[in-house]
This record gives sequence, C-alpha cells and structure tokens, in this order.
Amino acid sequence: MDRYAGSLEEVADGTRQQERHYQLLSALQSLVKELPSSFQQRLSYTTLSDLALALLDGTVFEIVPGVLEIQHLIEKSLYNQRLRLQNEHRVLRQALRQKHQEAQQACRPHNLPVLQVAQQRELEAVEHRIHEEQRAMDRKIVLELDRKVADQQSTLEKAGVAGFYVTTNPQELMLQMNLLELIRKLQQRGCQAGKASLGLGGRWPLPAAQYDQEGSPVPP
Repeated sequence: MDRYAGSLEEVADGTRQQERHYQLLSALQSLVKELPSSFQQRLSYTTLSDLALALLDGTVFEIVPGVLEIQHLIEKSLYNQRLRLQNEHRVLRQALRQKHQEAQQACRPHNLPVLQVAQQRELEAVEHRIHEEQRAMDRKIVLELDRKVADQQSTLEKAGVAGFYVTTNPQELMLQMNLLELIRKLQQRGCQAGKASLGLGGRWPLPAAQYDQEGSPVPP
C-alpha cells in the first residue's frame, strides 16, 4: 500500500514538474517576442525548453540576482577608481600651471623665452604621463570586466543554464545578456519556483568601459 501511495506521489510530482515546465516555456516564448528579430531566431524551441528545465527548481532564480549585484558593485568600484585618477590628474595640472605662472612672474624678461621652452617640455612630459596612466587604468577596467563576465558565464554554465559558456564573442555575449534579461523578467512576473501564478500580464555590461565624449567615465 505504501509503495502504491509512493508511486502515485511520484506520478503527481512528475505531472507537476511537466506543468511547471510548460508554464515556464510558455512564459519564455512570450517574452522572446519582445526581443529583436535577430535574437528571436537564435533562441530556438530547444534552447528555450532547456532554459525552462534549468529554471524548474528555482536555483537559477537565486543565482542570477547575486551575479548581477556582484557585477554592479565591481563596475561601481572601477568607476570610482577612474574618477579618483581623474581628480589626481586635475590637481596635478593645476599645481603645474600655478608653478609655471609663479616662475614666469619671478623671471627676468630676457630669460623668459628659455623658461617657457623648459616649461613646455615639462608640460608635455606631464601630459604624456597622464595619458599613459589613463590608458593603463582603462586596460585594467576592461580586463577586470572581462574576468567578471567569464566568472558569470562559468557560474551559469555550471548551473545548467542553456546558452551560457565562457566566450568573448560579441554576438554570443549579447545573446547571453538577452537570456539574463529573460530570466530577470520571469522573476519580475512571479515565475520563481513555488509561486502559483505566472502573471503573464505584465548590467551584463559588455566587457568594456563606457565614457562620455570628453573621456569621463559614465557611472553604472
């Protein structure tokens, strides 16, 4: 009798899982229609079905917010580092400008041309140093973001999320960003495991720093 009851429970569990999978798959198919047509073509029925299977137990829904939060904190930290470097360079330029003005005021007229040549050389050397430090910072930012993206890809791949693996291909990265967006929207619509209603009524910065036209970092 107990074995019979257990078998019935297993069948019931299997049926609930199938229904849950169908609900998630239907929700994903609905959300995919909001994406550009080029990405809709990449997200086949099989890919969406595999993604729905990965979402069944709710683990991925718990992983994704943490992954995105860590990325946001890293982006904010890197932005602040570059901002501090820019402030240091601004102070350096101001100090050099004041030093040159004071030297010119104290200089005798006949020595002024020689002083100005020397000051120009010093200014060029400082600007070169600033340029190199900014380039080094930008390289650091890009490498750090690349590393973080690879960590995220590996984490989601290990969690069995369809479409995720370590890659730097821009098209694949954009596809993965869209998959993350689908998962995030499912969360917003109440599709996590254990919730009765799907409610269908309703970063992953590419690995590159973003700056405005003047070269200032844009906050994340």
